[in-house]
Amino acid sequence: MKLTQKEQEMFEGKHGIATKKSMEILVALGEIFGAERLVPVTSVQVSGVSYANLGDAGLEYLEEMAKDGKVKVYTTLNPAGMDTENWQALGISPEFAEKQKKVIEAFAKMGIHTTCTCTPYYIGNRPKKGENISWGESSAVTFANSVLGAKTNKEGGPSALAAALTGRTPEYGLHLDENRQAQVLVEVNAEMKDETDFGALGYLIGKRIGNKIPLIIGIKETTEDRLKALSASLPSWGGTAIFHIKGITPNETTEPSERIELKQEDFEKAKQEMNDECEVDFVLLGCPHCSMDELERISKLLKGKKVKKEFWVAVARPVKKQAEKKGYVKTIEEAGAKFACDTCHVVAPLKGRFNCVMTNSAKGVFYGRGKNNFKMQLNTLEGCVEEATR
Repeated sequence: MKLTQKEQEMFEGKHGIATKKSMEILVALGEIFGAERLVPVTSVQVSGVSYANLGDAGLEYLEEMAKDGKVKVYTTLNPAGMDTENWQALGISPEFAEKQKKVIEAFAKMGIHTTCTCTPYYIGNRPKKGENISWGESSAVTFANSVLGAKTNKEGGPSALAAALTGRTPEYGLHLDENRQAQVLVEVNAEMKDETDFGALGYLIGKRIGNKIPLIIGIKETTEDRLKALSASLPSWGGTAIFHIKGITPNETTEPSERIELKQEDFEKAKQEMNDECEVDFVLLGCPHCSMDELERISKLLKGKKVKKEFWVAVARPVKKQAEKKGYVKTIEEAGAKFACDTCHVVAPLKGRFNCVMTNSAKGVFYGRGKNNFKMQLNTLEGCVEEATR
């Protein structure tokens, strides 16, 4: 790889130990994937935040990097393993909370905004089309590439942190336009009316074409929340981190010759396959974290009602603060639902606490089964609220 003079100095340790270690990671990664150079990034989203995933070894690594490491660009954090303020109400142990707080403190010491959300684009980390960024967390990466038109690979925790501490990332993969072109044309002949349809779309595409990049046709209009649902589902059930929707998403692509068609019956079958037969004991909304529009919908549905099952609404803390001003938070909490800021069921230590979880997220179904061994049910946002209150 060709390094600039400043990059060479960072690699040699002239800008501190943490920066040197970071450059070693990035150069090794670049050489593995054949990158010719490093490119500057405008923002970073660091994954690998939950103590449930990091353990003591991960915490020790972060504390070592925090001794002299400082971020060079705007950097946000992925969800932690708990609500950092309200962890007791969500059933998190004091022992876990103590370790998780140390993880957050290490990131904060490096100058990272400890927002702990999988939707950084709601809280100020919203890159523009064409910008090189370095993001972890599959749904955020896919949203950034596909909906915003930024350029990022799916980074692991160490490589994203390395990019934050150097302001650089290797130029390979989805940073190169030739690797962002569609490979399969996906014709949708079905009614796409809510987020579960877009979740099922990601499920079907992932199952049919794996890690190939789709160009989707047949969708005339959509919303950002539905595109978020597709961005979460597609990399969970498939392997790609970018999609194109003709007439909707911003990236230019050539039209591929390989083609598949998805009909209404395919969507119905997909939803059936994502649903287990079980008695729901936990309802979760906010995977990825809820938008203001979603909080408004939940608030209206819960007004004057009471939840009868454990019901969490996962959200970025800054978004919750905005929702407080509009009265959404008061209505939701008066109904007995709990806000889970900073976290979600994917990274929180919930295994064994619940048996059957209902969610409106196809990604939530994938990780609920795979990580926590929950039985899962997929329903619309409205259906989830109805289940929690009946």
